[in-house]
Amino acid sequence: MFDHLPGISFFAKNHRLQLVCANRHFIETMGFRKEDDIVGKSDFDLFPVRLAENFRRDDEEILRTGEAKLNIVELFFNPQGIPDWFITHKMPLKDKKGRVIGLMGATQSYGQAMTTVHASQHIERALAFIRENFRRRLSVEELSAHVHLSPRQLHRKFVETFGCSPQTFIMKLRIQAACEALQHEDAQISQVSADLGFYDQSGFTHHFHKHVGITPLNYQRRFRLGARQDKISR
Repeated sequence: MFDHLPGISFFAKNHRLQLVCANRHFIETMGFRKEDDIVGKSDFDLFPVRLAENFRRDDEEILRTGEAKLNIVELFFNPQGIPDWFITHKMPLKDKKGRVIGLMGATQSYGQAMTTVHASQHIERALAFIRENFRRRLSVEELSAHVHLSPRQLHRKFVETFGCSPQTFIMKLRIQAACEALQHEDAQISQVSADLGFYDQSGFTHHFHKHVGITPLNYQRRFRLGARQDKISR
């Protein structure tokens, strides 16, 4: 069935978070020809480390709690540094005794999600405005005025759609942009902080640690170490 739904990537993973099946769109998007080519692989075999870490955190939470995670906003950056995002739904897989033995998920592109999942024109306009302006100090009041909603109405719509406030959504996007920027060999943390509209480096470090779990400096060191080890292995 999923092979006949355009633009939908479907996948399932076992308790070790290894892929056990996927539809044609997912397989071809990953650059493979047939399902057997991806069975047994993890996100770390398919995606950049930062993205794989994000996916792994969500997956581990589902395995631990047995609760679905719906309307996850997955953010990707193209070579021009412009964010494209996808809407992902993940649900636990359980055996006959109710024990969680894996998970399954489906991902849809931003454009298609806006037409098939989110009917709200206010949300669509808000996301387009955020996409163009998230690198500066974008306030909720400015965003609300742009989409002709009160801050309270906008907050309610974001929580209903994405499970988080507009402030959290914008911050998540800025932090992921920071992760992308810090991967460049000549990246300076102070400059990344300024380029993304943070008041100072200490504030940037606080928010980065809150969302990523480590400081920007440790993230940069870890990424560069991983890149060196990858070159050596090749």
